[in-house]
Amino acid sequence: MTVEASRRPGGIRLDRHELAGAVGDVGVLVPIATALIVGNHLAPTAVLLPAGVLYLIAAAAYRLPVPVQPLKAFGAVAIAKGLGSDVIAAGALLMGVVFLALGRAGLIDLAARAFPRPLIRGVQLTVGLLFLTIAWGLVHDPPSSFADHAGDTGTLVWLGLATALVALTFRRRLVSLLLVGAGVTIAVARVGAELKLGPSPLPVPSLHPATLWTAFVMLVIPQLPLTFANSCIATSDAARSYFGEAARRVRPGRLATSLGVANLLSGAIAGMPVCHGAGGMTAHRAFGARTGGAPLAMGSALVVVAFSVGAGLTALLATFPLPILAGMLTAAGLLHIALLRDLAGSRAWCIALLIGIVGIVVNLAVALAVGLALWWVPSAVGRLRRRPANAVA
Repeated sequence: MTVEASRRPGGIRLDRHELAGAVGDVGVLVPIATALIVGNHLAPTAVLLPAGVLYLIAAAAYRLPVPVQPLKAFGAVAIAKGLGSDVIAAGALLMGVVFLALGRAGLIDLAARAFPRPLIRGVQLTVGLLFLTIAWGLVHDPPSSFADHAGDTGTLVWLGLATALVALTFRRRLVSLLLVGAGVTIAVARVGAELKLGPSPLPVPSLHPATLWTAFVMLVIPQLPLTFANSCIATSDAARSYFGEAARRVRPGRLATSLGVANLLSGAIAGMPVCHGAGGMTAHRAFGARTGGAPLAMGSALVVVAFSVGAGLTALLATFPLPILAGMLTAAGLLHIALLRDLAGSRAWCIALLIGIVGIVVNLAVALAVGLALWWVPSAVGRLRRRPANAVA
């Protein structure tokens, strides 16, 4: 078999390229997971386990580097408001029920037909800009949950930019594996003998009607448009763009079903709510992944870490070097924005750019409403004008 043939997408393959691609998306996973563990006091094993299980489901169901990420809007609100594990668990259960039901009923696939390519590219632009925003925040205003913010901000910024440049330049030469390996080595060295072994306790959430209502209003409603548009529709589109016919299994309804199942598990153990994401697809592919081997490797690693050092993850994650996370996240964001290059025509570009700007400045729900109106209202008016007079009568 030639080298080129061995790199064809699809199936399950474990080699150095898949392993490098497997860690390509840690820039999103680690910061949110750390904040939920340190700031919201979620059990570390419960945080990593749903992500690991969903990665394993993705490897078996899709045979491509389908990513797993924390629910970003959900996580941002939970972290900012300091919500407890019971509210977060309730939100995860609600997300699981909603997307499992919509996915199995075929409603997600039906709704996806209303989203033309410019709208999808606008969603992907929003996600790419979100990645860049998170990366900038990691080095310019480091989260309090990280112990690694000694030294001036300027140093962290320059280190982050240097890491991004290296990641972009050498992304197919195992640089992600080297960067993450260096980060883990530094984190372990900082924790030293204080690293605790074994899993952390898995709590059983306490759910009441008031808790469910709070989770629905504060966490689920802001997250629904992002999960629908990015985790289901945009991820499916990115898979087709990158992998062609090999991505036939990666349909919006199936993505909704797999993330729904994982969130039922997350809610049951008061863990971190998870989803798929088009930006993560770009990150995994950019750093070498082409098959289900990458999610298989990442999922297995997360499950092993959750049970072997879950009790010590709070200290370990909080010492992971921020410039490495920010640099890899910047590289993934820029590569994801590059998906817009296949747009043709000023109308398509204007709609995609408008959705991206409104999505990052306001929110994605408003951006999608504006984009759908700009795309479909002129089409509907045009069809009405073309109807014969007797048809109107």
